[in-house]
Amino acid sequence: MNLDFSDEQKQLRDQVRRFLAEKCPPEAVRTILEGDERYDKSLYAGLAEMGLLGAAIPEEYGGVGLGQLELCVVAEELGRVLAPVPVSSSIYLAAEFLLLAGSDTQKAEWLPKLASGEAIGTFALSEGQGRAGPDKIAASVKGGKLSGTKMPVADGFDADFAVVAARDEADKVSLYLVTLTDDGVTRDILETIDPTRGQARLTFDKVPAEPLGAAGDGWHIATQVIDRAAVLMAFEQLGGADRALEMARDYALERMAFGRPIGSFQAIKHMLADMYVSATLARSNCYYGAWALGSSPAELPVAAATARVSATTAFQHCSKNNIQVHGGMGFTWAFDCHLFYRRSNALALALGSLSTWESELIERMGAGNAETAA
Repeated sequence: MNLDFSDEQKQLRDQVRRFLAEKCPPEAVRTILEGDERYDKSLYAGLAEMGLLGAAIPEEYGGVGLGQLELCVVAEELGRVLAPVPVSSSIYLAAEFLLLAGSDTQKAEWLPKLASGEAIGTFALSEGQGRAGPDKIAASVKGGKLSGTKMPVADGFDADFAVVAARDEADKVSLYLVTLTDDGVTRDILETIDPTRGQARLTFDKVPAEPLGAAGDGWHIATQVIDRAAVLMAFEQLGGADRALEMARDYALERMAFGRPIGSFQAIKHMLADMYVSATLARSNCYYGAWALGSSPAELPVAAATARVSATTAFQHCSKNNIQVHGGMGFTWAFDCHLFYRRSNALALALGSLSTWESELIERMGAGNAETAA
């Protein structure tokens, strides 16, 4: 078991970091936060030109064909700069659904467009508050037509297509590929704590729906894809946690009080030390998730839940304490602390809340222990 990235993958990380430092400074994030655009189109196009959107998409479908580990590297760097782009919706989710369950025709139609940034995809699962589950899905497909409401749907207002979980005519959960520009689709923007990562309500009124994967196998497929996306999302959170820690450390070294840097005071030292511990634990668990993602599918369910729980905790902890280290200035609009706090809370609910993943971790570990004992 090698829980570290290769030299080539580290070189990729450095290349992506340099690119994002130039193309996605905090001012670019604020432009999306304060403006009318819902994502940074020029940045998204740049990621496509570098081949980063197609990192895990096979070459035959217009991708680079590197793999999931390289995508983990990219995800961490996107998280460091709070990149306001729909990568998680299109690449972590929509592309994975197509690769796992799509037909040859569906892959050939949509994967090249996702890799090139020409199209945006998303996954529509939830239908309101509470933990998503097969028993909470009311949207249905009859005669090849989808009706129902999904919310929140990440990047749903800008997506070209969605993978939708709905009940088929046998009352089982199946997956459907739906073009969101078709008649019968209504989209409404939802207000959230982080406007740089858009959410929408999608209402379907007898919209043509194309089956994706085997009938009745929707929840099983969705669980697999969500686990894979959870590892990638955890790397985004890890990147954000690390950057929040760096911001707090740098400010503590620069800010003077009573003739000395505030970082010399015990209260600040302890706060920074706690932030470092949580971020380091998250990194270890994210690396475990990356290893399972690339090498051990049998361990992925536990590894994904572990990475998700630790990364969510670390990002929320570090973003919150980054504000505390900055003191009164940390609460102002002028400082960037609130950008990380916003994103940490938004990502904490993506793919399921922290309590949901904690429950999943307990259930999965319990099932694994029972299997081992048997």
